[in-house]
Amino acid sequence: MNRQILASTCASLTLAVLAAANAAEKIDLTKVNKSQYSLFNRTPAEFLREMSTDRPDKTESAYTVDAGHFQIETDLVSYSHDRDRSGGADTRVDAWAIAPINFKVGLNNRIDLQTVIETYNHITTKDRVAGTTVRQSGFGDVTSRLKVNFWGNDGGTTAFAAMPFVKFPTSQDQIGNNSVEGGIILPLAVELPAGWGMGVMTELDVIRNDGRSGYHAEFINSITFAHDIAGDLGGYVEFFSAVSAESGAKWIGTVDLGLTYGLTDNIQLDAGVNIGVTRSADDINPFIGLSWRF
Repeated sequence: MNRQILASTCASLTLAVLAAANAAEKIDLTKVNKSQYSLFNRTPAEFLREMSTDRPDKTESAYTVDAGHFQIETDLVSYSHDRDRSGGADTRVDAWAIAPINFKVGLNNRIDLQTVIETYNHITTKDRVAGTTVRQSGFGDVTSRLKVNFWGNDGGTTAFAAMPFVKFPTSQDQIGNNSVEGGIILPLAVELPAGWGMGVMTELDVIRNDGRSGYHAEFINSITFAHDIAGDLGGYVEFFSAVSAESGAKWIGTVDLGLTYGLTDNIQLDAGVNIGVTRSADDINPFIGLSWRF
């Protein structure tokens, strides 16, 4: 008799938990007034939107972190290799980035503040013609970004945002160019049929000239397509382009492939590779990363 009561109680509790979970999943966030939430009045767990990250592809997300919540996005390790044999040269560059991090905090329901820190870099440049090897290592630059979502944060088939940013010259060992630079990023997200998602980004950067005599514009555009593969495993393919207005600059183009895996609603693993399709781009850039919301 006691076993029957215990079994009945367990079954009732299980059904109650499942019912609560189903009810939470059915919440239409477009009908919830989330404007009341802020950095110091965080969004309740039941009203959180699905976690969206600005990685692992290069196309930034159009969605912000919910108010009062934090999100860490990082390459655990990233390696890039480039070999340049044009014009009689023979230069090889191998670079490692260890745990560069993007730390985000939701200020309100449609704005988040981001701090991107290049934690540790190690770069080896070998000039086989000159017979020289240069090694650089240390802390990189710090970039501050503010993302403002204009629509689609909590529902709809499209979402759009603007993200102005400023880079501060904090790098060691001449890794950076010792200049303040900035720009603005405009990401658009679109839900496509058959479970596909598309991200489009255009970006305008203001970059210091190599001769340090002034600044020039750089135009970045990218498009990415993503789809679930199986369960919590997803994949994406992306095309990335960077065109500089500086005299003599060459077009940079890459094709990027990657996978994402959601361990939980708040933790995501990823891995990918960016492949250069123009001479001025790095030949190959594999990486693995992690994103965590709390």
